[in-house]
Amino acid sequence: MNVKELKNLVRQGEGSSLEFKLKASHPEKIIREIVAFANSKGGKLLLGVGDDKTIPGLKFVDEEEYILVRAIERNCYPPINYELERIAITDERDVLVFTIPKSKEKPHFVHLENEEHRKAYVRVKDRSVQASREVKQILRRENEDGIKFTYGEKEKILMTYLAENQKITIEKFAEIAKIHPRSASHTLVLLVLSNVLKIQPDEVMDWYYLS
Repeated sequence: MNVKELKNLVRQGEGSSLEFKLKASHPEKIIREIVAFANSKGGKLLLGVGDDKTIPGLKFVDEEEYILVRAIERNCYPPINYELERIAITDERDVLVFTIPKSKEKPHFVHLENEEHRKAYVRVKDRSVQASREVKQILRRENEDGIKFTYGEKEKILMTYLAENQKITIEKFAEIAKIHPRSASHTLVLLVLSNVLKIQPDEVMDWYYLS
């Protein structure tokens, strides 16, 4: 990638496959974006670019690269494949471009030393959202063959509700079908894996829609 191509990319703004960071000063937060890209459709992280689309670059690029690469290697599990490119903006400043492909080993997690539990993230528009238990199940099983579900009374209630309301949560499904939330969760996950429903992850709760 040359400087002109970089500027064209930055002009697009942050989105589902593009993230800007000025520096690697908080690597434990930046690796969430990298994990989210790997767990989603892939993407690029530009280090040395501001949220306002300015490109100041990195003065101490070797140090910034070392900090972030070390965090990726130490705190991402399973290991994440990526490509790293360095683009000179001036004689003294560079931008680092991390290209993360969609992974075949989902879900990937961030595991920090000061946190008891590891966390998975997915990309939603221009944000990286912590994955729920259901999203992690879907990531783990999305390439399975022969997933089946039974169309019974609770599924009928679900489809009737979605025809009128477009989207539903686990809690609402459990309420209207008069079933345990764990059963509602299991049913919705199977329907997503069967391509009957699609899931929209969110920081508060996930939403389920007809595909």
